[in-house]
Amino acid sequence: MRPLELLAPAKNLETGIAAIEHGADAIYIGAEQLGARSAAGNSVEDIAQLCQYAKQFGVKVYVTLNVIVYEHEIDYCQKLITQLYEAGVDALIVQDMGVLKMDIPPIELHASTQTDNRTADKVSWLKSLGFARVVLARELSLDAIKAIHKEEPDVELEVFVHGALCVSYSGVCYVSQHSFGRSANRGECAQFCRMSFDLVDSDDREIEHQRHLLSLKDMCRINELEQLADAGATSFKIEGRLKDVSYVKNVVSAYRKKLDKVIAAHPEKYCRASLGAVKHSFDPNLNKTFNRGFTTYFLHQRENKIASFDTPKAIGEPVGKVKDVRNNYFVVAGVASFANGDGLCFMNDDNKLEGFRVNRVEGNKLFPFKMPRDLKAGVYLFRNNDEAFEKVLSKPTAVRKIALTMQFATTPSGFALTLQAEGYDTARVERDFQHEAARQNQYDNIVKQLSKLGNTIFEAGKIDIEHEAQSLFVPSSLLADMRREALEQFQPHDNRRLREKAEASGCGVNLQWQKEYKAFPYTYNIANSLAKAFYKEQGLQDPEEAFEVKGDKNVPQSLLMQCKHCIRYSLGHCVVHGGVAPKWKEPLYLKLSDGRKFRLQFDCSQCQMNIYAST
Repeated sequence: MRPLELLAPAKNLETGIAAIEHGADAIYIGAEQLGARSAAGNSVEDIAQLCQYAKQFGVKVYVTLNVIVYEHEIDYCQKLITQLYEAGVDALIVQDMGVLKMDIPPIELHASTQTDNRTADKVSWLKSLGFARVVLARELSLDAIKAIHKEEPDVELEVFVHGALCVSYSGVCYVSQHSFGRSANRGECAQFCRMSFDLVDSDDREIEHQRHLLSLKDMCRINELEQLADAGATSFKIEGRLKDVSYVKNVVSAYRKKLDKVIAAHPEKYCRASLGAVKHSFDPNLNKTFNRGFTTYFLHQRENKIASFDTPKAIGEPVGKVKDVRNNYFVVAGVASFANGDGLCFMNDDNKLEGFRVNRVEGNKLFPFKMPRDLKAGVYLFRNNDEAFEKVLSKPTAVRKIALTMQFATTPSGFALTLQAEGYDTARVERDFQHEAARQNQYDNIVKQLSKLGNTIFEAGKIDIEHEAQSLFVPSSLLADMRREALEQFQPHDNRRLREKAEASGCGVNLQWQKEYKAFPYTYNIANSLAKAFYKEQGLQDPEEAFEVKGDKNVPQSLLMQCKHCIRYSLGHCVVHGGVAPKWKEPLYLKLSDGRKFRLQFDCSQCQMNIYAST
């Protein structure tokens, strides 16, 4: 059977624990530095505490070291990796190939999606280097995932299933560095793709005015989990290391319930990747937490409406239509109920998202803190902050327990208690106590006392009591002491896997997985001497420095983004897919409000849109 892993993000220790409580099989979290979310760093001490908590449930902890490493950071990186290994971390998610040349412990390595993992050849190469898992590009279809799994069935494949989408293939986006001096490969993305642009042709004729042409909806593949598992995916990743606790609680709970149904339907093929059953005290609803609208992206090949051109912000769930507007309140037609503090929004006459807060609710009469200027009858309303739902999530909303098998029996000189559970070493406690006949059968009291597991992570499952033990007097205090001592001994298996030594020589390996690697060698992201030495050993001639190190001053037409998303297709003008032939004169340009322009290239042979810096 293949374990199916639900992988959740953790902004910090609190969020990580909440994700585990609500059903995550694994957690990914950033250290203080060298993670691709620079605003989500955590101390080694907090990570060690998370590992200790996670191990009780067989939950894995992965740390994101998924940035390029600069020369002056090599010693720090090596020291940090050693500290993380000693803290109990299960694996590192890595981008910089210089890590393979560092003097580090045998900690398991996962190839980040930042290593641009689009093909079976790339996955095979990463396997040869000793990577146990590869995080696939978000843009891959089911067929592509299936083909990679068929080629490399022994490599664990991790796929994104939920959360925000980068419009460029991860790891080969340089536009933030080019435009603002903030590198996406260093966890400092400036969100260029959420900005508004004019779309102009080569004659500077405006085609679209101030629209968010690169802003994608959020991914949601909750209904495709079984298809992804059948295609070969092992780990199902929720994006969001900057998200708060309530977001993680809700999304993890929704996917836990769905993934459990997949496993229950196919017990001969799939199993849980961690321990313990979760009891949720609320009904998760993905529409009620932050999202820009949902898309399955390219999972079922290319499809329309993956982008949100009108706004990069969260719109939320539809809640009704404005029926009437008065001086200080308005009336909503619909079946939704509202609460004081709800956040509502609508698209105004300028096609811009306008939001406001509800101050007071009287049935379907809503009194805003300030009446929106453009609100009028007929406008459709959306709720992007559900105050009642947030209040529910602010309280304890799940309990995760591991079922114990308990065996109570006699010994020649007293009694013995044995504890067993999946993923745990057996614990056995013996106590000397004189056998004497009880006045009445002791079964009920023994069960009662052994079941008192209090605030532990365990619950009583099967309790076997030897027939002779039931007929003997057993003090409740003795049972409590034996239970307490057995629980103290009860320890989870140490299932941490170690990295196997790689034997790849690089001979005969084609390192040009996409043609852009040859035309723009900075796409290898070589930022230090160890990475440079690594690629030389792999057969790369004259390795070029990373974009962030080299800069693009000498390359005025730098390739800045490689996108599966295609503006021409989204506007209905891709003739390959049956669109109307455009009347504009190419090349097209994205134009910022400050006048900076970025050239678009539609590479139909790859079904890809490239974005270049313009002179």
